[in-house]
Amino acid sequence: MENDKQDGRNRANIKIGSQVEVVQKQDQRTKKLTGGIVQRILTKSATHPHGIKVQLESGVVGRVKEIIGSRQ
Repeated sequence: MENDKQDGRNRANIKIGSQVEVVQKQDQRTKKLTGGIVQRILTKSATHPHGIKVQLESGVVGRVKEIIGSRQ
C-alpha cells in the first residue's frame, strides 16, 4: 500500500538493506529521485531536516526522501 512509505528524515527508520528513494546533490533543484538499496548510512545524527544521507549499493550517495521497504 502506498501509505506504508516512511519519511527519510529519521535515522531510526532506515536500515542497511532498505529499499529507498534518494535525491542526489546535483538533483536537489529538480527533486529527481534515484532508487536503490542502502549499503551505508552516512548521517550520524538521529534526524536531518533534508533527509538522512546514505550510500546505495550502486555507489550513489544522496538524502533519503522515501523508504519503500526493507529486506528481511
